[in-house]
Amino acid sequence: MKKFKKEPAPDKENLDEDIIEAEEELETEEQEAEQSAADEEIEKLKAENRQLKEEFLRAYADAENTKKRCAQEIEKNNKYAISSFAKELLTVADNLHRAIEAVSSSNSENCEALRKGVELTENELSKVFNKFGIQKMDIMDTVFDPNFHQVIQEVENKDKPNGTIIAELQTGYMLNDRILREAMVVVTKGGK
Repeated sequence: MKKFKKEPAPDKENLDEDIIEAEEELETEEQEAEQSAADEEIEKLKAENRQLKEEFLRAYADAENTKKRCAQEIEKNNKYAISSFAKELLTVADNLHRAIEAVSSSNSENCEALRKGVELTENELSKVFNKFGIQKMDIMDTVFDPNFHQVIQEVENKDKPNGTIIAELQTGYMLNDRILREAMVVVTKGGK
């Protein structure tokens, strides 16, 4: 019979150390995996945070632009709200001016008081117009501009440049910086 040599039993201490070492390695790997997952989550959250900040800034800029546009629109509406009313008053101003011219041409002593009354009324209307930004256009001897004038007649005149306004048939008015009514004018043609 053969004798088997009995090998020594593994050392219990070495076995425990190997197990502890394996457990520590496993624990380290798990911690590294957790740290890696946490780092990925942090990067995702940072990217999402950047995106949200950009969207917020765009929305804030849009809101500010809308606010500015609304303020401009309100200012414009306040500035030009009286335009239709003012247009109706222009005929009153025209009629007062015609009355003054008619009374002045008659040179009658009886009409003097009427003329003064109409002039005072016209002056008061002019003050109200100025208060609300309505002004007469000063156009005599200027060059015709189709944005502000309407030509009623052209007259031959070699002394003045072509398109010069020589007569005003109906006064033009501006409301602040907008045209309220075009001036009806007579212009030259055939000039320099």
